[in-house]
Amino acid sequence: MEEKMKKQKIKEWYQEYSESIYRFILMMIGDHDQAKDLTQDTFLKAYNSMEYFQKRTSDKNWLYYIARNVTIDFMRKRKPIRSMIESIYGIPSKDPSPEKIIQLGEEEEQLYRALRHLKRSYREVIILRKIKGLSIQETAEVLEWNESKVKNTLSRALKALRSQLLKEGYNHETT
Repeated sequence: MEEKMKKQKIKEWYQEYSESIYRFILMMIGDHDQAKDLTQDTFLKAYNSMEYFQKRTSDKNWLYYIARNVTIDFMRKRKPIRSMIESIYGIPSKDPSPEKIIQLGEEEEQLYRALRHLKRSYREVIILRKIKGLSIQETAEVLEWNESKVKNTLSRALKALRSQLLKEGYNHETT
């Protein structure tokens, strides 16, 4: 693909998907500044590997796939032991600042905090399916799972999220 076309395509993707990719990464790691950096890394990696993109999935799913891998690589490099513990036990890396909590709103913040306590696979499937609105097939493509695994993991993840929200004192009939 010609350089000019690649640059134009990345520019279009960035305008259309950067906010969504940023919020996905933010929900995975809980650090606003690092999420911004990893969002940039995602689009840089997409630019550098655009010739390998074969349209077997949508542009959006391909970018989520890259964002997921960039984020997982960051978590592993940051602190390999902590990354493993976080993926098993869902220990949050750090709480957002008070200004950000006010900005996010109380209910969204409760959901965000509860998500941070779930294991990584549960966070990923909930974020992609329920927050980002990807279909089961799209989620399966991003996570490289089969559709059955997406459905089963989502079911378990939602139960775990509901339990975590109740444990934190959030009681709402739609949770």
